[in-house]
Amino acid sequence: MQLSNKGSIASALATATCSLLASQSVAAETPSDPNPWQFDTALLYYGETDRVTAIEGVINASKDFGDEHIFNGKLVIDALTGASATGAVAQPYAQTFTRPSGQGQYTIGANEVPLDDTFHDTRLQVSGQWTQPISENYRVSGGLQMSNEYDYQSIVLNGSIARDFNQKNSTLSLGMSYAFDTIKPEGGLPVAFSSMAVYDDDEYESEDEYDDDYNATRNDDSDTKNTLDLMLGYTQVINRRTIMQFNYGISKVDGYTTDPFKVLSVVDSEGYTQANLYENRPDSRTKQSFFWQTKYAADVGVADISYRFSTDDWEIDSHTVDTRFRFYLSENSYLQPHFRYYRQSAADFYRPFLLQDQAIPEYASADYRLGEMTAYTIGLKYGMTLENGDELGFRLEYYQQDPKNAGFNAPGVLQQMDLYPSVKAIIAQVNYRF
Repeated sequence: MQLSNKGSIASALATATCSLLASQSVAAETPSDPNPWQFDTALLYYGETDRVTAIEGVINASKDFGDEHIFNGKLVIDALTGASATGAVAQPYAQTFTRPSGQGQYTIGANEVPLDDTFHDTRLQVSGQWTQPISENYRVSGGLQMSNEYDYQSIVLNGSIARDFNQKNSTLSLGMSYAFDTIKPEGGLPVAFSSMAVYDDDEYESEDEYDDDYNATRNDDSDTKNTLDLMLGYTQVINRRTIMQFNYGISKVDGYTTDPFKVLSVVDSEGYTQANLYENRPDSRTKQSFFWQTKYAADVGVADISYRFSTDDWEIDSHTVDTRFRFYLSENSYLQPHFRYYRQSAADFYRPFLLQDQAIPEYASADYRLGEMTAYTIGLKYGMTLENGDELGFRLEYYQQDPKNAGFNAPGVLQQMDLYPSVKAIIAQVNYRF
């Protein structure tokens, strides 16, 4: 708590002194709160090699106000900096690109993957959730989440209902959330497949002439996207050591799904870039997911394994296997290895580049996150319980993402370029619970 003036400090000290004196005489009569506030805090570092760096702080607070009437609140702050892939292909010569704002350019060296080094953002997210029983076997929950970035705002409403049966060894739940997002990128929204205007003294007689060409590639200043998610879940206690969960989810996205900062290179038969066009994605997306998780409590620790299959009408199919095993080192400490494997197919409109002698498709994106890939995470967490009952943990992980060629033949000089570079990152986290 920050105190702004001497009067506030004096008042606070007086109140604290009176409270301390009073507690000495009534401690035996006033029991402590049986359900005090619980706080989970974490600080996370994520750093890609020569690319994006992110630092995230999280504060999560929860309290049971009695009879399982539980409030949960969370505050998240993200800071991201570094360079992100534009989607353009590398060339055997230096390339110049216009910054998203239209003001200024940057140059990428020969044989280098085009990265926009102006990427930076700060995100603030706050959320609140209330959960309570409405009868002996039914619970309901509802919440609100709001987040704000430099060029992106989101509001999410959610609600769910759960029913226990089979002597509370089985739970069936149904949840729904609705997100309303506003996208307002710096420089405005680009016109789909318009060519990036790059200022050149030999091409433009004046800056006004360049500004006219740049403005011709812009649409409105902002657009929106709506997302409706439904989730059906089933949890089953198998025995005193084992619990299992199954989820089925469906998500419907409508609105602006294009990344306004991504481009595609148009290349000739020799692989040389002739233009860089702004991408275009469908204005809707339907996703389905199937999830299974099992936790088993052994004498030496707890095993946690899960599998997720996801598919959508962009024809991206993905498989995720996630495993953790918590080994008890003592009554107050543990070690937890972690391994995660991910694989996905490419979207039907994914193109690493466009060929000059072919017609431009209705939709196309060179964003490697929509391409075929595999990825894995391997790491270790150490946790301990302190003498006062608080918990402290440290996590260190290595992440690698390996994009794959989804069957595209590279012409000419592109055969010597690394069109599918790996992304490598280090993840470090410290968490404290009190």
